[in-house]
Amino acid sequence: MNASSEPDLDVAVVGAGIAGLSAADELRRAGREVRVFEAHDRVGGRMRSLRKDGFVIDEGAEQISSQGYRATWQLVRRVGLRPAEVPVIGRGIGVWRNGRARTGVGGSSAVLTGAGLAPRARPDLARFLAWTARAGDALDCDHPERTPLGTETVAEFARRYHPDLHDYLLQPLTGAFFGWHTARSTAAPAVSLLREVGPVSAWRTYRDGMDTLARRLAAGLDVTTGSQVREVVADGNTARLTLGEGTLTARAVVVAVPAPVASQLCVNAPAGERRFLDACSFTPVLKVSCALRRPLAPRGRGGPYVLLTPEAEEDTLAGIVVDHAKHPGRAPAGRGLLSLIATPRQVPTLLGAPPDEVVMRLTRAGERFVPGLTDALLEARVHAFAHGLPEATPTALGLRAAFQDRAPGPVEYAGDWVVLRPASEGAVRSGALAAARVLSRLGAEARDTARAWTQEEGVSR
Repeated sequence: MNASSEPDLDVAVVGAGIAGLSAADELRRAGREVRVFEAHDRVGGRMRSLRKDGFVIDEGAEQISSQGYRATWQLVRRVGLRPAEVPVIGRGIGVWRNGRARTGVGGSSAVLTGAGLAPRARPDLARFLAWTARAGDALDCDHPERTPLGTETVAEFARRYHPDLHDYLLQPLTGAFFGWHTARSTAAPAVSLLREVGPVSAWRTYRDGMDTLARRLAAGLDVTTGSQVREVVADGNTARLTLGEGTLTARAVVVAVPAPVASQLCVNAPAGERRFLDACSFTPVLKVSCALRRPLAPRGRGGPYVLLTPEAEEDTLAGIVVDHAKHPGRAPAGRGLLSLIATPRQVPTLLGAPPDEVVMRLTRAGERFVPGLTDALLEARVHAFAHGLPEATPTALGLRAAFQDRAPGPVEYAGDWVVLRPASEGAVRSGALAAARVLSRLGAEARDTARAWTQEEGVSR
């Protein structure tokens, strides 16, 4: 690009997941012209929903808390979602142990009932909860590298307590919700998030599907779907984007895709940025959604909407989500909808398997927990994300502070991996942070340009 020519775009955002859309919305509200490019045919990223024959199928797994999701709730109110559109789920979480579901995981009575923990483990659960309460704000989801947990993995942290806290609490939770291997991912993001979101009784869902917020945001933005960006190059004070249809230039680009994808796209990222990008590995996630002739659910009292199936008990499934219990609008009247989540150890193999084989393996495993599942099955769909959730390794955690302290540039990043927080709130906050960095740099450039024009005009007089 000639130094005197104007860029084609003001700000470009790569990726129409919740992080990219959040960044784009912040920039639009600040008066910038923004165009969003999304490779998929629908917005939402890992928060997409599929609608077919009266079923609303969440391709990922999403719930939000009534507390601790400040940035998300700001967006919810900004796009005009009413409280009825983000209802309380009203069901609990159970864990499978010794042939039945034990309810109360994440509830206030867990210390008394055990929620799947052996009696000897319950004092350690109380000790764990007391420690998180004393740690207070030191367990900061926005700065996990600053917590007193350091770079301990989940497995290392769990050794402070009875083995049940790992086997029937921390491993099942992180395995089902994050796709994590506890020996590879750090405890700080997980424990901070557990403390922040509070009891399961406060968790909510989007009535019309997990992509509701993304669709509302996209409606007010310039979004081009089916448009894959192949390369992003920082070029002085601007950046170039290479797409299938050619090359565009922009004053700023926000790359809002998983870190491994961003690392491939941003071919000339500075060395400091690249170290963090390359350290931010992701775990793959796979699940099978099962549309049912009737509303079946896992065996056990209490009717949990999620059943965790620990690795100590089960080697194929990490958990089962009862979607029709999450909200009745997920399935037509008299029908059922379940999601079978593959255990992290099985996902790499399943990603390369034919869909029919994946469905067979997961539904066969699911029959143990939901008798009659295979006979009631109307249709099954495989949902796989090679880049499911940020793994939050010790290396990534150690590099995060330097990444956050870098000077703003023509290429910025957004995504849950930026804050190493495997939740949509992390993605939303990262979008706001990326927008603030873009506005800071472009505002400074505008002031410098105005000053230069003023000085030049004074000389000419």
